Amino acid sequence: MLRLEFFGLVLGLLLGWLCPWTFPAGWSIYVAAGLLGALDSAFGGCNARIKGTFKLSIFLSGTIGNTLIAVFLSWLGQKLGIPLYMAAVVVFGTRMFQNFAEIRRELLTDRRKSDKIQ
Repeated sequence: MLRLEFFGLVLGLLLGWLCPWTFPAGWSIYVAAGLLGALDSAFGGCNARIKGTFKLSIFLSGTIGNTLIAVFLSWLGQKLGIPLYMAAVVVFGTRMFQNFAEIRRELLTDRRKSDKIQ
């Protein structure tokens, strides 16, 4: 069911291990916030895939949008001297935990029981 996702994960890990990529220290907040936005989208995509509602266009636009919003908030916060990156950390972190909880429930709940409840 999730073979393509696991293949992508293994490929990404291998590429990261074989081709290490470093960023300047000044970019660390932007990269961290952008990765958090992208991870939120990845969890949301896995959740949608398990539920059978995955749409690639929604996933890609969400990934790009979340990443850009997180980086923009970090940049704006740096310019204003306010830690706005924390907004991205709180929102995307909370959504990641919610998506993980939904994935866990979906995988652990017996389909027959969920059909009876609905």
